[in-house]
Amino acid sequence: MKKLLPALLMGVIGLVAGAMLPRPSELPDITVPMVRAAQQLMGLNFPDAQLDSACRDLVDYRNNYLALRQVELPNGVIPAVGFDPRPLRLRTTPSAPPTDFRRLLKMGKVVLPANRDELAYYSVRQLGELLRTRQITSEALTTFFLARLKRYNQQLFCVTTFTDELALQQARAADAEIRRGRYRGPLHGVPYGIKDLFSTKTYRTTWGSVPYKEQLLNEDAAVVTRLQEAGAVLVAKFTLGELAMGDVWYGGKTRTPWDITRGSSGSSAGSAAAVSAGLVPFAIGTETLGSIISPSTACGVTGLRPSFGRISRYGAMALSWTMDKPGPIARSAEDCATVLGALTGPDPRDPATLLAPAGFQYAFESSVKKLRVGYLKTDFAQLYSNQAHDQATLTVLRQLGVELVPLELPDLPAVDLTFGLTAESAAAFDELTRSGQDRLMVQQSRDAWPSIFRSSRFIPAVEYLQAQRVRTLLIEEMDKRLVGLDAYLAPSFAGANLILTNLTGHPAVAVPNGFNGNGLPTSITFCAPLYGEARLLALVKAYQDATDFDEKHPPLTF
Repeated sequence: MKKLLPALLMGVIGLVAGAMLPRPSELPDITVPMVRAAQQLMGLNFPDAQLDSACRDLVDYRNNYLALRQVELPNGVIPAVGFDPRPLRLRTTPSAPPTDFRRLLKMGKVVLPANRDELAYYSVRQLGELLRTRQITSEALTTFFLARLKRYNQQLFCVTTFTDELALQQARAADAEIRRGRYRGPLHGVPYGIKDLFSTKTYRTTWGSVPYKEQLLNEDAAVVTRLQEAGAVLVAKFTLGELAMGDVWYGGKTRTPWDITRGSSGSSAGSAAAVSAGLVPFAIGTETLGSIISPSTACGVTGLRPSFGRISRYGAMALSWTMDKPGPIARSAEDCATVLGALTGPDPRDPATLLAPAGFQYAFESSVKKLRVGYLKTDFAQLYSNQAHDQATLTVLRQLGVELVPLELPDLPAVDLTFGLTAESAAAFDELTRSGQDRLMVQQSRDAWPSIFRSSRFIPAVEYLQAQRVRTLLIEEMDKRLVGLDAYLAPSFAGANLILTNLTGHPAVAVPNGFNGNGLPTSITFCAPLYGEARLLALVKAYQDATDFDEKHPPLTF
């Protein structure tokens, strides 16, 4: 039989090559018996009920394959998947120049408020200045935010783990250093929280999911280490929708402080909710396909998804090796930039960081009138729920003297590339799927990870690589369209921009720009060319200086 396989395969290849591409309507239904037979080729043994859940995804995947086969792919187009043959020993690079915090705009005089509760909504930089001038200690500030976290977490469900002992140790160390004149910069002594998919040595890293609820990883993630080096104080690990999907985790649903009957969206659910409620001045989230933009919108905060490779993912749960991106969530562009400055730089443990520029320099002194800014004309012309607020945002920018240039996204099937993400996530959690431990997860619908992981086992390697080759075309087309632009604006959820830019790795900022009829925050998205965060954040700051949406806070009456 083994000797016959090559001949049989060649015959099949010949038949396929000579056939015309079928239309979806001409293809047979995908049934349980069909998938049951197919899984035998792969040594799998999912029960029929699970295969039935997978069938719908497999139809979608097949339609994706057919759409991508319409794209012309010359032989020379390589996949958008990186390979680095260097072992860690040979990946060392010259140290990146430290972020020059002196290039931040000068702070006016900051005074400790008579009512300490007002500190909840002080900016990162304001708190940093209070600490630098020793008007308050880091220990006192840390105790203040820990108390708020414990009070409001009972309604928001935003914390998986409080890190009191570590936080107080770090705060006291920061106070001692500041007293000795060893000031590390604007984050020194400032409390923060981190999404609970980043590892911490002495505290659980639960990934928001029951199978990992007691997981203890004996290492600190790169972002934890770098924030510690900047002198920041870790006060809590925040919730995420289990395995970075949605806002439901093993402890319930994380809520937006604007309406605690509603979820905060996900997957950086707890990070956005905590910043919005004034429980921390900033937090760290991650995005693969909307997990910073979406909760930042639901909670009315400013969320920065940096360029792919800007921030090391070492020690972070992997969902998609080619799409995962950590980033700061704060209440303003200036605060996001301050945090970004502490996090950027090469890390040989994450090869993507070796491709990004070594350092990050602020550009707040730039005149926005000199920036060339695009806007997605067709997307903004659609009828969608936030159109009026978005048009008002464009009007404000024009009033600031910004020239808005019409822009259109590449005409390539970006949405049909997203099965590449599910293929990578299924590989990342293959053992969970094959062991049957996925049945312990809270979410078990057809749209939840357990079903998606199983159906993704049937994505052919050829189709995955073809998708990565189309992704290469998308990256090149996007680059051509952004030549000469410093930034561009897009609706946060109308059109293909959110999916497309997550595939291409471009930076984006979710910026509050109003409230809907239910009193919930809305947002618009500012984007930029790859590694263009400096001017992007300068533009967002100019918009936020001209409006007050970033200064609105939820009425915490619960």
